[in-house]
Amino acid sequence: MFTLYQRDDCHLCDLALAVLAEARVRGLNSVFIDEDPTLDQRYGARVPVLRDAQGRELDWPFDARAVAAFVAVVPAGGRLA
Repeated sequence: MFTLYQRDDCHLCDLALAVLAEARVRGLNSVFIDEDPTLDQRYGARVPVLRDAQGRELDWPFDARAVAAFVAVVPAGGRLA
């Protein structure tokens, strides 16, 4: 499971979605931080940010190669599905 933190009307977020599609990321949720003060404080100017289920984050800018490497990392004690 992956989460993309983004804003409404965000050109960079649109680019990030295109990169994620190119990298064929599955299990992607989008979270818009605009209406959540806690998320806005945490991610603010950093968006778009890709986060995995283990809490690792990949900040923009990223390309399909960086995303593929990020999603391929196996958590400690884990294994590839």
